Parts: sequence; C-alpha cells; structure tokens
Amino acid sequence: MADQINTLEELSAVAGVETVAEEIVLREPVRDDLGRSYATGKRKDAVARVWIKPGSGKVTVNGKDQDIYFARPVLQLILRQPFQVAGVEGEFDVVATVKGGGLTGQAGAVKHGISKALQLYDPALRGALKAAGFLTRDSRVVERKKYGKRKARRSFQFSKR
Repeated sequence: MADQINTLEELSAVAGVETVAEEIVLREPVRDDLGRSYATGKRKDAVARVWIKPGSGKVTVNGKDQDIYFARPVLQLILRQPFQVAGVEGEFDVVATVKGGGLTGQAGAVKHGISKALQLYDPALRGALKAAGFLTRDSRVVERKKYGKRKARRSFQFSKR
C-alpha cells in the first residue's frame, strides 16, 4: 500500500486535471422571477404541471384544495410523501394542474411533479428524493388490445363443439 494517494494534489496529478474541484459540478437552483420552481410529473395517462414556492404547506390541485380534490386519505398521503422524505413538511405551497387518467394516476403524477420541483428548488434534496425513487417516472401503462383477442391477452372462449 505504498502507492496510496494521500493529498488532492497527488489525486489531481494522477487524474490529469489541474484541480479536482473543476471536475465536480454543483447543481444550481432553478427558480423563476416569482421564486417558484416548475416541473412536470407523469403517471399512467395523467400529466401534472406543478409549481412550488415557499409558504405554509397549502396544496391546490386544479383550483381546489387537496382535501377536496383527492378525498381519499391514501391519495393525500401520496402527495405528502416527497415533503416527508425531504424533511421540508409545511414549508412549500404547491399549485398543480392535472389532466388525464384517474385519481390514483393523477395523485402519482402530482407526487412525481412535486419531487422534481423540490429537487430543482433545492438541489441538496436530490439525494433523499432519488434514494426514495420519487424522481423516477413510473412507466407502467395499460397494455394495448391485440387483434384476435378479447382484451390485451385474454382470448375468446374456446368451444370444442
């Protein structure tokens, strides 16, 4: 172990760059003139446009409060997950517009959009959100119907006689 690298200068000499710090690129926060971050979230056929800004934790979906739009507690839990994982519960206001799909797909799309917007607002939160899998788009969609079949895979009933 005599050829171990102990200092940054030795590492930069081995790597062939002047300083190691040049190779590390830090992400910049992405915010608009109003201090908001925007992201698009998708799940199944639902597409959500999400804006987040510092506030009291109010979530508005299609002009309605989250409790009214997503009446089921499970869907409200899905919307809170990114904030819990990032440790910023009650610090951001969310305004979202959702189109397509059903309520579950829409909740997943808003969750995906919130996660992406949080990561753009504060790049330090990216690690926690990425580890929880919230930045990955869930690509599972309904399989298309094939010709000669009753549904995507179900065949017509066979009759021997």
